[in-house]
Amino acid sequence: MLYGIQTVVKYLLGIDCAGRNFAVFPDDTMIVSYPRSGNTWTRFLIANLLHPREVVSFANIEYLVPDTAAISSRALKNIPRPRMIKSHEYFDHRYPRVIYVVRDPRDVVLSFYNFQRKYRQIEDGYALERYVDDFVKGKLNSASWGTWGENVASWVCTRGKRDGFLLLRFEDMLQNTRRELARVADFLALTTSTDTLERAIRKSSADRMRQMEKQQEHQWSATRKHRKDIPFVGPAKAESWRTQLPQPLILQIETAWGELMRSLGYSLISARVSESELVIGSSAS
Repeated sequence: MLYGIQTVVKYLLGIDCAGRNFAVFPDDTMIVSYPRSGNTWTRFLIANLLHPREVVSFANIEYLVPDTAAISSRALKNIPRPRMIKSHEYFDHRYPRVIYVVRDPRDVVLSFYNFQRKYRQIEDGYALERYVDDFVKGKLNSASWGTWGENVASWVCTRGKRDGFLLLRFEDMLQNTRRELARVADFLALTTSTDTLERAIRKSSADRMRQMEKQQEHQWSATRKHRKDIPFVGPAKAESWRTQLPQPLILQIETAWGELMRSLGYSLISARVSESELVIGSSAS
């Protein structure tokens, strides 16, 4: 009873978190991902595509493409429709259209590690070995969104081949941003030109976003109260794990989700390790 009253009061005051329990409308489009997979960049790309005459920034992104983890249910309900909404939630059957952004978990864990240091959720000396173990076993404070494998599979395996679902790989977006943004435009039934796409890409570049973050870090809810010496906007690179993750930690992630990773087009070093062991074994015999 008390919990119910508190929930209603928070909603009326607009101090709750929309999270998983907001009202979904049939014309909503959700941009979903596991954390640190490129969702913020995707939000900016789409916002700049949808609002070419606006200066899209960290000061207004929560209005243009609101985040369910950073806005109240009441405020979200007042966003003009049709709404474009960011979410990190695992599968929710109510979401009518979904753009799902996936990123190699070996890079995700490195980005998440720095993110949690920025938010002071872990200390700077937190051992990477311990962090990867927490990441794989679902012990991070993002546990309510599932592990990387649970979150990704919950969407890809249920919606992957259905209408109203678009899968984007962060790595493909880096490699050919215009092609992937054109896919988004087609999915949203937007009429675009090469100039329109290039303008949105230019206004959403990592360098420009980092510059805006420095200028607006005290205005945006995601950075206002957190460390300023660690940027929110990362280096926008793929395969950093090859030089920054020790092999045992790479193998731990691949052991947990190798089949899913392979189905998404991520090559595994564990396959090469196994082949090497077979060659060594046959040579010894």
